[in-house]
Formats: sequence, C-alpha cells, structure tokens
Amino acid sequence: MKIPYLPEGREILYVEADHAFLQEARLYAEEHSSDHLHPTGAVIVRENEVLGRGANVSHYHEDHGCRRKELNIPTGEGYELCKGCSPKNHAEQAAIADAQTRHSQEKIAEADLYLWGHWWCCESCWDCIIKSGLKNVYLVEEAFTYFGRPS
Repeated sequence: MKIPYLPEGREILYVEADHAFLQEARLYAEEHSSDHLHPTGAVIVRENEVLGRGANVSHYHEDHGCRRKELNIPTGEGYELCKGCSPKNHAEQAAIADAQTRHSQEKIAEADLYLWGHWWCCESCWDCIIKSGLKNVYLVEEAFTYFGRPS
C-alpha cells in the first residue's frame, strides 16, 4: 500500500505490536482519544524515557459527523472541510505539544515518535515532527492491515 504522504528523506519504521512504547501509545489512545471508532495515540520517547503523550481529541464528529466522509474524500485530503479532522486534533501534534510543555527543545530533538491507531502521518503532522527535531516515526508492523480505511 502506497503511503499518502511521506516527506523526502524520511521513512516510517515498523515494530511488533507488543513493543513497549507502541503499547503505551495504544493504551493512551484507549484512555484519552475522543474518537471511539478510530482511537489514535502517540508517545514521544528519547533514551527510553517518555517525554510526551497525545491522542486524537475532538468531539466534533460525535456531534456533527464528518464532512470528509460524507463527501468520500480520500485519507489525508480535505482536512479543512471538517473541524474534527483538523491536524491540530491529531495524536502526533498533541504528543509533540505535550513534550514541548515538559521538556527543552534540546531534549526533544532526536527523540522518536510511536504512533498507534493509524498507518501513516499526514503532511501537517510530518511538518510538526520535522520542525520539532524528532528522529524516527514508528508504527505497528502491518499498520495498514490494522488501521487502513478508505477515508
């Protein structure tokens, strides 16, 4: 499966589903995500220390549905059409923001991001990942099989 967006020079790395930090992202998603259909969680890790945690958080879909899904917009496109799909609600950006409130930029730089609940990172999240200096993005092996969906 072709990833909808991947910045030049970057790659997604994969780990087994039982990997400790991936499991921490999964548990955080289960406990904190407001999207009960597709809970997504992320943790930022450096030298085996969790620096930040985040989940996809928006109740917009529960109250209003998803305009992107109504229009059958492909994954990764049309985020501006739905307040619930806004990248500011994405787990990756929430985890980065959490890490930035707790740690210096020097400590965050070269850290890794573990993401549970999705099979790729959107352009806005990649921009945030790169700007914050994160080194690697890890997803579960066979992420598309676990989390792939049409939109």
